[in-house]
Amino acid sequence: MSPRHAKRFPLVPLALAAAATLAAAPSAAAAAPTPPAPPAGPSSRLAPSAQLALTYRATAKYHRHSVGVAAGYVPDKYCVTNPSGGTGSLGYPHFNHAYDGSLDPQKPTALLYEGDGKGRWRLAGLEWMVVDKDGLVETDDDRPSLFGEPFRGPLPPRFPGQKVHYSLHLWLWKDNPAGRFEPFNTAITCRPGTTRPRPVAPATTP
Repeated sequence: MSPRHAKRFPLVPLALAAAATLAAAPSAAAAAPTPPAPPAGPSSRLAPSAQLALTYRATAKYHRHSVGVAAGYVPDKYCVTNPSGGTGSLGYPHFNHAYDGSLDPQKPTALLYEGDGKGRWRLAGLEWMVVDKDGLVETDDDRPSLFGEPFRGPLPPRFPGQKVHYSLHLWLWKDNPAGRFEPFNTAITCRPGTTRPRPVAPATTP
């Protein structure tokens, strides 16, 4: 956790909540249209530390990859690297589009897994995604927040069918040296041959 966030979340209560959750959790094994954002639920109005405790408890079960898939989180077959050319990656996003627009700390839009290429998966982080209301990257008057953190964005679509959106990443289950809420985890790398192929530019006619 970065120093900026260390003060925001008291370590002792969180450690106790995490320890209780992990003791009950199983050990780790081994573009759809986006609807409007639903109203924020009661849990979105809790203190950030209370929201985080809810997230620990709600997502611990997803250490078992099969449980995440059964819950509707669909694996991306590609490992996602930082498109800006910087370090770090997302690992393999698993999206559940039923939670597009979620501001519920217990219902992330995506689970972020590391995969070893041999069928073993490790839960590393979570992502929440909310569509920008006016679809313009130049305005941000509808920026949401969760855990006391403003979402990043508005961000342009990353793939066909995706809309201008805000996103928030939380590296809850694998430490990110760059910061708990930074988009890309610098401790995660994509193995050669596992990333999405870059589009080939059409040949120009002389």
